[in-house]
Amino acid sequence: MNFLAHIYLSGDNDLIKIGNFIADGIHGKPDDFPPDVRKGIIVHRAIDTYTDAHPIFRQGTKRLHAAYHHYAGVIMDIFYDHFLAKNWKEYSTEPLHKFTAAFYKSLKDNYDILTERAKGMMPHMIQYDWLGSYATTEGIGRILTQMDHRTGNKSVMGKSIKELLEFYDVYEAEFREFFIDIQQHVKDKLAEL
Repeated sequence: MNFLAHIYLSGDNDLIKIGNFIADGIHGKPDDFPPDVRKGIIVHRAIDTYTDAHPIFRQGTKRLHAAYHHYAGVIMDIFYDHFLAKNWKEYSTEPLHKFTAAFYKSLKDNYDILTERAKGMMPHMIQYDWLGSYATTEGIGRILTQMDHRTGNKSVMGKSIKELLEFYDVYEAEFREFFIDIQQHVKDKLAEL
């Protein structure tokens, strides 16, 4: 799961969403953050662990592994964000553009909580509406190409749009099945915290 799914799965609490968003840059115990941000970081880690081990997700990464090696999981995360954004009305009554605008506002309102990495990323994310751009294959293609540039073009992730289009219906069906499971897993995890 990439940014959009992590934020969506966090529920309605803005601080849990922020914790979930910044979690990739935090190692060890997140003791220096407010309690709800800590919950978001813990939930992020639970999502990643569950996703990486899930047989449906692993099935999708196997399709990508020969060409993209250890970047296959990253690509799958982005593919899944695409299907969430594309089918947003099935998962939320709030329009996607309102959801993303509210999250961007929350980032600005809670700027002091953000990690340096998140502070550096935030202006670009907002300016180019990364979360909203996931809804189209063109937007996903741009994101994958940008990520490829960040790896010095070693990952060739930008080319993976070809596999997305070739196996589009398969990936979408897998996403739908997987997303039922991950929603329940996160609901249980949040109830635990």
